[in-house]
Amino acid sequence: MAQGKWELDAAHSEIEFKVKHMMITNVKGNFDSFKIDVDAEGEDFKNALAKVVIDTASINTRNEQRDGHLKSADFFDVEKYPAITFEATSLENNEIKGNLTIRDVSRPVSFDLEFAGIQKDPWGNTKAGFIVEGKIKRSEFGLNWNAALETGGVMVSDEVKFSADIQFIKAQ
Repeated sequence: MAQGKWELDAAHSEIEFKVKHMMITNVKGNFDSFKIDVDAEGEDFKNALAKVVIDTASINTRNEQRDGHLKSADFFDVEKYPAITFEATSLENNEIKGNLTIRDVSRPVSFDLEFAGIQKDPWGNTKAGFIVEGKIKRSEFGLNWNAALETGGVMVSDEVKFSADIQFIKAQ
């Protein structure tokens, strides 16, 4: 079966994250700019090839000062490392595996994957939806900045949880 291209429907897609702040609450944010390329056999997405490129400068936590710090060398160092990338190596059994690269550190990862289905929109376009959820340890990617709290613990958790709701349009 021939490979089929699927294009990101950016208006109906998002990548969000949350990280524990001061060990008592979560700070949430998202990346406003990202691209995903997918080539798949048929509409079951088995043996699909997928590459995600996230613009690190598009980080948005709805706090300008915090976003500035996250863009600095303490965290993403967006001038030196403008992108986070993920290249899928397999999609099966409600799991997506691949190589995640942050700050030029690549590691194999595995995330939960839910295929939400395929629908035709009112204009005849074929669309597919996915939900991806996972977590990483930021220290494994060189994101080590932190501050000790007076009462114990740290300012920013090492664990970062994320979710992505992604919609694709089948290329014509």
